[in-house]
Amino acid sequence: MNTAAACREATWTTERVQQLRSYVTAGFTCSQIADEIGVTRNAVIGKIHRLGLSPGGRPGRKPAALAQQMRTAPARPRARPTLLSRLLRAAAVEEPTVAPLTTIEVQPAENAQRCSLIELAGGRCRWPLSDPGKIDFGFCGDEAIPGISYCAGHARIAYRLPSGRRA
Repeated sequence: MNTAAACREATWTTERVQQLRSYVTAGFTCSQIADEIGVTRNAVIGKIHRLGLSPGGRPGRKPAALAQQMRTAPARPRARPTLLSRLLRAAAVEEPTVAPLTTIEVQPAENAQRCSLIELAGGRCRWPLSDPGKIDFGFCGDEAIPGISYCAGHARIAYRLPSGRRA
């Protein structure tokens, strides 16, 4: 027998089990029983479960009696819809209005003001031209759109709409 089983046997003597049964029948809580017997609350809960007792002094209910009680219970009144729920429902029904997309055909200027990284000033297009390893590598250098790193032509390439919304 391992030590855990030996401790369990020593904890739940016949006398303690009789005390447990009497306390459960008297309606003591599991915490109160644990304090009286000198074990943990979880030990009491486990032993009550293994013995098939019903805690709290209540005899176990039969499923039919419980079902009968549930059938006879009065129905709770339905809550009145709140203003927020009505607004959300109304918003879900309304079709969202989508502004039509406008198409701007702008072609990027090829090699308009090709410049190196050192020559690239603020407010200039940072679109890379050519391969970084090649001698003729540089940046577009045209005037950039405020708040964007690219000119109009390169911004159109860099920032594409999702395929379902393309015009």
